[in-house]
Amino acid sequence: MFESLIGLVAIIALFVIISRQQSRIGLIERELGALRSLVLSGAVPPVAKPSEQAAPDGAPADVAPAAAVAADIPSPAISEPGAAQAPATEAEAPISEVVSGPWAPSEAAPKPAEPAEPTAPPKAARQSDVETALGTRWAVWVGGIALALGGLFLIRYTIEAGIFGPGVRLTMAAVLGLVLVAGGEFIRRTGFKVPVQGAAGAYIPAILTAAGAFILFGTVYAAHGIYGFIGPALAFTLLGAIGVATIAAALVHGQALAGIGLVGAMVTPVLIASQAPNPWALFGYLAIVLAATGVIARMRDWKALMAAAFFGTGVWTILYMTDAPGANLSAILFIDAVTLAVLALVWLARRGDETGPATVFDWPSIVPGLLVAFSALGLSVDPAFAAAGYALQGAVVIAAMVAVALYLPLALPLLYAAGLVTVLIYLGIIPPTSIVSDLSGGALGVDGLPVATSNALTVRIGIALGLVFIGAGFWAARRFAPGTQIRAASWAAWGVIVPLVILLALWFTFGNLDRDFVYAAVAALLVVVFAAGGEWIARAEGPPLTGGIAVSFALGGAAIAGLLLLHMAFDSGWTTILLGAAAIVPALATRWRSYPVLGWISVGAVIAVLGRVAFDPTIVGAEFLSTTPVFNWLLPGYGVPALAFGFAAWQLARTTPTLPRAGNGRPRLAMEAAAALFALLTLAMLVRHAMHGGVIDTGAMTLAEQAIYTLIAIGAGAILVAIDMRSPSSVLRYGSMAAGVASVVFIVIQHFVVLNPLLSDESTGRIPVFNLLFLAYLLPAIAAGGLALYARDKRPKWYAQMLAVVAAVLALAYATLSVRRLFKGEFIGLWSGLGQLETYTYSALWLIIGVALLTAGVWLKSQVLRIASAALIAIAVLKVFIFDMSELEGVLRALSFIGLGAVLIGIGLFYQRLLTRAAKEGVEAS
Repeated sequence: MFESLIGLVAIIALFVIISRQQSRIGLIERELGALRSLVLSGAVPPVAKPSEQAAPDGAPADVAPAAAVAADIPSPAISEPGAAQAPATEAEAPISEVVSGPWAPSEAAPKPAEPAEPTAPPKAARQSDVETALGTRWAVWVGGIALALGGLFLIRYTIEAGIFGPGVRLTMAAVLGLVLVAGGEFIRRTGFKVPVQGAAGAYIPAILTAAGAFILFGTVYAAHGIYGFIGPALAFTLLGAIGVATIAAALVHGQALAGIGLVGAMVTPVLIASQAPNPWALFGYLAIVLAATGVIARMRDWKALMAAAFFGTGVWTILYMTDAPGANLSAILFIDAVTLAVLALVWLARRGDETGPATVFDWPSIVPGLLVAFSALGLSVDPAFAAAGYALQGAVVIAAMVAVALYLPLALPLLYAAGLVTVLIYLGIIPPTSIVSDLSGGALGVDGLPVATSNALTVRIGIALGLVFIGAGFWAARRFAPGTQIRAASWAAWGVIVPLVILLALWFTFGNLDRDFVYAAVAALLVVVFAAGGEWIARAEGPPLTGGIAVSFALGGAAIAGLLLLHMAFDSGWTTILLGAAAIVPALATRWRSYPVLGWISVGAVIAVLGRVAFDPTIVGAEFLSTTPVFNWLLPGYGVPALAFGFAAWQLARTTPTLPRAGNGRPRLAMEAAAALFALLTLAMLVRHAMHGGVIDTGAMTLAEQAIYTLIAIGAGAILVAIDMRSPSSVLRYGSMAAGVASVVFIVIQHFVVLNPLLSDESTGRIPVFNLLFLAYLLPAIAAGGLALYARDKRPKWYAQMLAVVAAVLALAYATLSVRRLFKGEFIGLWSGLGQLETYTYSALWLIIGVALLTAGVWLKSQVLRIASAALIAIAVLKVFIFDMSELEGVLRALSFIGLGAVLIGIGLFYQRLLTRAAKEGVEAS
């Protein structure tokens, strides 16, 4: 079957080669015809340049004259308009372009000559593409595979036929492999060229060399693994030598061949088994392969090859570490050191920033960064390695990664890998979610107990790594601040993230979570160091003191360290109060520095305080909250942050004109909104505390309490409208409307349905006027009406109309319920029935309110109030004709209809007078 396949491939290749030669002969005939036409017409061809007259070195003899003719003698069709700009077909244009081997370092492909023929039809171009692919690339690739398989099939045939012994068969295979390698080298040295464009990927010398290397690999492995002619040491050496030699041959044959050699070199340790494996032999061999690959990849700048070599070495390291605790620590550290050395001294040596400032990092560095960092993680958290005391060596590997990244700017991925691993290690010591690895099982998971390294050594290593990241991070950030902002920001970010995570983990693991002044002192020291570091970086910026991303990370780290300081040094109540007051500090700093991050740090304080009050609204805990109204922990817990946020907003607003960036924009508006919010929260929490006997997290909602919340929501909407008019902001605009809509929802659901005293029969109070109805209906009606009037020209029309309608309905509800209370007393539930005088009073009252709404609508020129008046009067009319007629008797029924008629006639006269006046004004105006 395989022999038939090879024969079929050979026939196809022969057919393609013959077709290619026929097309070339046809092309030469057309060019000779064009030359004959020029000679007969008496045209003199232009003098060719010396560089164009000389055929490229090594070009086939039948191609060079045609190339010279095509380059020197233009076709008559070129003089025609429109044809001069047409490109040559793929089959014609390459005649003047003789491309050498694709990876020959000393030869450059000449520029293509001008087209000698008009553009061929697209169909011809497609035929040429297929012809080129079949005749150049596919034929060569299939031929190389066929040669490699043929060598193996020959060995198989001799085995099955018993013609030769094992030694002879292996010798014949080795000779075939060496012949293919020598043949590839011979063809390359004799000046092999690729005369067709697009055929560079089918470089015949490289294909022959790869096939020979493949056969040699198989021969050595068979000699060791099948027949046992050679021992594991010799087989290991030979396979490694073949792999390294194949990689070296890639210097003249291309990256693909280097990939084949690298794969063979990396699988060699798998092919050669040993009864007593020696880690030093393995990693010494891998070090040689990695170094050789690094040298070759650096010479040709083959990034994919270098990344693959790092990946193979790292995978072997991780696989070896699964044998913990039997793994040799020195061997692991050796291969990690070799990996970093090859990266720093070979791959990135003298590279610097040669790729330009736009290149922030070298992407192949990601592979060794991740794998070396993973080995450091295993040494630090795996129970077997941790019990052997290898955590210190893991920290040394992390520090070495930081050093390489500091030495070589393009090795920035090593910084990210080192920082991420350090964070994982120290998050893993926090019980009960400790990150541990089981390398023997190939797992990295979460355990319920802290790892064995949670001891004094962990503290010392944490301090050392924190100092390494702080020192290297801020020094590198200052170094890169004038140029590459991303690089500077990366160093500054890890310079604050890692120390903060280490401090937090050590505090949770070894400190006192209630109050710990030792860790608080460390946090205070970090505040000073990060703030000073941010200022130090800012002075090196270009222009200085602009407050770029790196400075923002440094000052943001100082703010987070300050947050930890407050939590470590103070109890719950004082932490919330001081955290709110801390928002003043960055706002005051804007007097001297225009760093944009300062205003956002104040906003961060707002977010932190919101988080604390959401977690514990009582500020100090429900069991410690006093029952004294007003003067309890709620007043400073909410009031002090409100005052601090207001002062911070004022300070950001009054920043001098020389520091415009810190005094304008969103932070100031956010602080103003936060001040208003906490002021309203202060009132709301004090009201709930007072109405529930000192308990704010339990107890059913009452109408009085809800009324206060509704007033607060309406007030918040008015405050936000006022702030937005002074400092326009879409956040304040939509926030004010959201507060108004929320207040309307409260009124409709809570005031009219859920907590309505008509339905709940809640006590309205014993005081005639200033009672629950006054608080729950009249005051919200006045507030909603006032907000509607204030927002008429400042908010959309529907918003003001909505508030006006709600205000009118609240006023009607207050009047109606007050009448009900007048007749029924403190409790006004519906089930107590209706009297005839009470029923008549409602009709008269609704008519009076309807007239009042009509008057207010005309005076305020409000159509919505006039419509509300009409609706209310219509309801009164229906009540009189349907309800009063059946329920009332005697004089009350007569008075009801008389009053209704008088009111309706009066309204009619009123509207007629308005229309007459409007008509008269229209005539005078015309």
